[in-house]
Amino acid sequence: MTPLRIAAVFLVSIALAGCAGFGGTQYGEQSAPVATAGTPETARYGTVTGLELVQVDQDAKFGVGTVVGAVAGGILGHQFGGGSGKTLLTIGGTLAGAAAGTAAESKLNKQDAQKVTVDMQTGGRLTIVQPPDSRLWKGMKVQVIGSGETARVVPR
Repeated sequence: MTPLRIAAVFLVSIALAGCAGFGGTQYGEQSAPVATAGTPETARYGTVTGLELVQVDQDAKFGVGTVVGAVAGGILGHQFGGGSGKTLLTIGGTLAGAAAGTAAESKLNKQDAQKVTVDMQTGGRLTIVQPPDSRLWKGMKVQVIGSGETARVVPR
């Protein structure tokens, strides 16, 4: 395999690995929709029924882990096979290494978070994962501000 091909395979695999997303709990995760701007203001209030400290993975992003994994996987894959099989193993090793490096980096960068369950005043239950807030406790009257990934539970 020519150096130009190796460089092209490496760049394509890095780009593909950077686009891949890995699931996991993220801040703002919800089990029910948050009230929208068109609903009465009382729809934004409720009572805390559950609090749990959790750790969440950061978003899997292209980083040092991706690059190191891709290089290691490409080198390892290049050690096996012959002819076009060697090329396929090099490409496969690069892709697998990039994905593994990205996943490992995201697992190492965990953040503390708080899973807050709220029984809404208008009915329904909402669960939001947000940065820890020591002001919250079970039974407390709260307000939900924001929506989607920016939703937060705050004391009323």
